[in-house]
Amino acid sequence: MKSKIITNKNYQFGFHSNVHPTTIFKRGLSETIVRQISQIKHEPEWMLNIRLKAYRAFKKLKNPTWGPNLEQINFNEYIYYSVTQDVSATNKEFKKLNVVKGDGTILSGSNAQYDSEVVYHDLIKELQEKKVIFTTIEEAMVKYPKLVRTYFGTLVSCLDNKYAALNTAVWSGGSFIYVPKNVKLKRPLQAYFRINTKSVGQFERTLIIADEKAQVHYVEGCTAPIYAANNLHAAVVEVFVHKNALVRYSTIQNWSDNVLNLVTKRCRCDANATMEWIDGNLGSKLNMKYPATILAGNNAKARCISIAVAHQNVIQDTGAKMIHIGKNTRSQIISKSIAHSGGNATYRGLIEIKRGAHNSYSEVTCDSLILDKTSKSDTIPTEIIRDSSSYLKHEAKITDIDKEKLFYLNTKGINLAQAKHLLVLGFIGPFVDELPMEYAVELNRLLKADLNS
Repeated sequence: MKSKIITNKNYQFGFHSNVHPTTIFKRGLSETIVRQISQIKHEPEWMLNIRLKAYRAFKKLKNPTWGPNLEQINFNEYIYYSVTQDVSATNKEFKKLNVVKGDGTILSGSNAQYDSEVVYHDLIKELQEKKVIFTTIEEAMVKYPKLVRTYFGTLVSCLDNKYAALNTAVWSGGSFIYVPKNVKLKRPLQAYFRINTKSVGQFERTLIIADEKAQVHYVEGCTAPIYAANNLHAAVVEVFVHKNALVRYSTIQNWSDNVLNLVTKRCRCDANATMEWIDGNLGSKLNMKYPATILAGNNAKARCISIAVAHQNVIQDTGAKMIHIGKNTRSQIISKSIAHSGGNATYRGLIEIKRGAHNSYSEVTCDSLILDKTSKSDTIPTEIIRDSSSYLKHEAKITDIDKEKLFYLNTKGINLAQAKHLLVLGFIGPFVDELPMEYAVELNRLLKADLNS
């Protein structure tokens, strides 16, 4: 197929791809499909070999036992590569979601992906001057092959779980970030992912490397329209935080209720490094996400603050994992879940302090808010402490809306729906406080719409 690129002012379709912008593969997965994806992207042989190894692992691996039952997934229902979208329609969508400004210019430092391919990438001048790499995995594979080969798949192996294997076999798009030594970025880098076609799977791959004493904040948003058929999203995120570096990874996920969201996120922290996960989860038919941090170096720190909102026909199975290996390591998990209108919200977490991780400390706080009698919330922690000099603190609480507070707000002229919204906002305050202002405002809007659904 001949290369064809459609351009429209600031946007470039078919970015890093020589596939026609209306290409959609047939449903189902096979080795032929895997080879076609690699061929479309003009990949080197070493990446094709990685894909094929992952595909063979995917066929053999069983569904993970960690999390809810996934046996209902029929992999033949999905399309594993799709490049669609009318450019003008995409422009309108970006403006509506504040990815572009009213005059058509792009927000600084941002990636946007529809279905299988990145449709726009913007690199601000500041990044160029500081030699920061912010691009797609496809382009990084061509321009920086040594970096990609050094890190790709070393933290999340294709043998890790069935969905990591699936992603490794058919991955397309996603972000590649490298921040050099001593570089501290003041503004966040942003990415936006949208599933836009019926029955399409999205399998982006994100790889972030913060070199020694570097600092970066990465923000991503995810959405999808509602279809009668399910969509499948199985992403993989690998984050490497080198000595004395800091990475913050913020997500606001607002998938529609037909999306199965099965994500593997993992980070490794070297000595004195810090990782922060700020993870917001709304929507999805089924959401499984447990950002994991391996505190490998001495004095490493990690924190995960998350919210999960479940309404009717939504299962939120979320949490975090902290693995302590280095000495004097510190971790904190703050989980806030809300279940209403028959939703199911579960916290599932893992804390493991290895032998030799002397004087390490972990703190877990799980708060669940149930807004009616038909909803459900569970807390399922796994905690393994193998070092006698270390310490773990765990608190869990399940509550309902305080009727006295509702009554008080009613007496001040605030109706029941508004009062409930205000109390829910107060409940998730620790999460909202960590977001940039524009994302906090957007979360407020999304949460209000969810509670009224």
